[in-house]
Amino acid sequence: LGLDPVSDHRELAPRMGVMLQNGGVWGTARAKEMLLFVASLHANPLAVDALIERLGLGTCGATPYQRLSGGQQRRLGLAMALVGRPELVFLDEPTAGLDPQARRVTWELVTELAAEGVTVVLTTHYMEEAERLADHLYLVDHGTVVRSGTPAELTAHGAGDMICFHARPDLNFGQLAARLPHDCRVSMPSPGEYLVEGAITPDVLVAVTAWLAHHDVLPDGLTLGRQTLEAVFLQLTGHELRS
Repeated sequence: LGLDPVSDHRELAPRMGVMLQNGGVWGTARAKEMLLFVASLHANPLAVDALIERLGLGTCGATPYQRLSGGQQRRLGLAMALVGRPELVFLDEPTAGLDPQARRVTWELVTELAAEGVTVVLTTHYMEEAERLADHLYLVDHGTVVRSGTPAELTAHGAGDMICFHARPDLNFGQLAARLPHDCRVSMPSPGEYLVEGAITPDVLVAVTAWLAHHDVLPDGLTLGRQTLEAVFLQLTGHELRS
């Protein structure tokens, strides 16, 4: 926006929206009155009733914030961030704790904002969400950016096509590798998860399924395509649990 966030704060604040990960609302404030209050701070806010209806908050408008469910609190926080028609909006894990329906509505809103020219800075632990919504991604591990780029760039980095399937974890995948062209790599990133990477041709697919049939194995969830963003993240950061 061409403004300094410190010296130009008074001019910048009305043009921004912020959704915190937690809090930001008085516990005794009722959902609709809180949204009306935030709307009153802006010159041209969205219609509060329409926003409440869009986010499925119509039945809890008179409910104090502290009595809302976690998902309802998240949706109210999103509404508060958007009601002022921001040009720049920060969304901190907007779909955490939401059911699938509410998550889809949130995705639709974010997509609409981007289409209208709003800059959306979104943090999330859901790789599917990041891959679906983002134009540009930063993968962060322990506070450090380990890779950045578009979703297509990140999922194409260091790997070509792939076949992924799940089966019992005691299969000798070295035998499978011996049946495939030299430019194909076979690995087991986690127990029972098998990954074939390289130039995946019809002959390679036939060889994989023939090897499975030879071992009398019906795989679970065999998929073909590019590697997922989640696979890229795990390759970069490891499979160990984070504290």
